[in-house]
Amino acid sequence: MTLLITVFAAVIATLCWYKNEDDSLKLGILCFMYWGASLMWLVDAVFEYIDLRDEYFNPAPKDMLNDAFLGVSVVALALVIWIVALLIKDPNGKVRRTLKKQSAKA
Repeated sequence: MTLLITVFAAVIATLCWYKNEDDSLKLGILCFMYWGASLMWLVDAVFEYIDLRDEYFNPAPKDMLNDAFLGVSVVALALVIWIVALLIKDPNGKVRRTLKKQSAKA
């Protein structure tokens, strides 16, 4: 489940990055995080398959639920990191302009 969730997130982020004409949203950062997580889960799945063989394809419902929560958590954490990086880089200068307006009012 973790592999599927992160691959879907990586594909969606990559499509959004490809459609975005300019790099104002810094979607490349998000793509790299999701594809990196997908690669990590793929390696994990290969080694788990080598260890479990046929049992790998019959996980317990509890294990599937735990994997789904972990996958959603990874996607959410990557989104938070991307938003923080976007706010720090401030490619359009919106945060800077807002802070200047606030300091001018004070």
